[in-house]
Amino acid sequence: QGILVRLDVLLREPSGIRLIEVKSSTSLKPEHVTDCAIQAWVARGAGLDVKKVLLAHVNNRFVYPGGDDYQGLLVEHDISSEVMALQAEVPRWLAAAQAAAAGPTEPEVRPGKRCVTPYDCAFMAHCWPADTAYPVQALGGDRELLGSFVSAGYRDLRDVPEERLTRADHRRIQAVTRAGVAQLEPEAGRFLAALGYPRYFLDFETIALAVPVFPGTRPYETLPFQFSCHVVHADGRTEHRSHLDLSGEEPGRRCAEALLAALDATGPVFVYTSYEQRVIGGLAERFPDLAARLEATTSRLVDLHPLTKKHFYHPDMLGSWSLKKVLPVIAPDLRYAAGEVQEGNAASAAWLEAQQPSVTPARRAALAAELTRYCALDTEGLIRLTGHLSSG
Repeated sequence: QGILVRLDVLLREPSGIRLIEVKSSTSLKPEHVTDCAIQAWVARGAGLDVKKVLLAHVNNRFVYPGGDDYQGLLVEHDISSEVMALQAEVPRWLAAAQAAAAGPTEPEVRPGKRCVTPYDCAFMAHCWPADTAYPVQALGGDRELLGSFVSAGYRDLRDVPEERLTRADHRRIQAVTRAGVAQLEPEAGRFLAALGYPRYFLDFETIALAVPVFPGTRPYETLPFQFSCHVVHADGRTEHRSHLDLSGEEPGRRCAEALLAALDATGPVFVYTSYEQRVIGGLAERFPDLAARLEATTSRLVDLHPLTKKHFYHPDMLGSWSLKKVLPVIAPDLRYAAGEVQEGNAASAAWLEAQQPSVTPARRAALAAELTRYCALDTEGLIRLTGHLSSG
């Protein structure tokens, strides 16, 4: 009836067909049952005698023992009864979808949380404002609330009546955007001035594989393979210390040891968000003999994200305090887009490529140079950020 599904696993058994849908998530979710119900309906309509439907997802407690032994990596849930109970509903869902797709006018559905839950809708750019420099969604936060603004006819966040903005951060974003001038409060500079030297600026690059390849690691375990550390001394002298592991072996141990050497014993360590703290905590858990020194390092961390969010905002950040939104407005000369690696996922992909035996030495060297360039930009950006916050 015009519906196509792609089955992950179809097993023909004496008692009938067993279908298994495999998800990369670590738990069974309600939308998975709906997905499987549609798959089973189509399979049955194509003449398959479907007796069982199972949902398999990643077991994040699985520890890879090595030797290509992945027994236990997936957890299977028999959802046959739930799927069969929905079979009478599926034709109604599909008929409604087909009618909407074939209709002469688009459905009138108010934008809201449904646009991002459980997944981002492919029509986000169509239904939400995209014809203004400061769209309503740049206020951030609750999609239901933002959708109500769009439904009321407001497309630019500057046009939303102030009395409709009940959140302090929304009022702040609107006020700064209307003024057209960045907000920078002096409290940030006073906080930073009280910190000593030498100052360390730290950023990790990590990999989190659904299917672990290193013995002793778990699915989605965060494994750091690289860090950049800029050091600023009291006399203004700056040096760069970095580490990148392309050995093809589990990178955690060497990364932890290199990190301890790079950070010395004293001085604030600037990071952006709590991610670096979680990475260091993971290393301390994996390597108990290094745990005390690693945990001492975390006590020196200074997270610039909450400080920036509290005391700085520029209209072009569009409601986001991510580093990739902050740096372009304070240090536009930092050229992330100038190289092959421009964001974290690309860094992970580059590292994975460098591990492949088929990669030529020249290509591996090029990847190493690109990874080093990219990671160093983040810590150089943190230096620029502290300088900017101190100028207020």
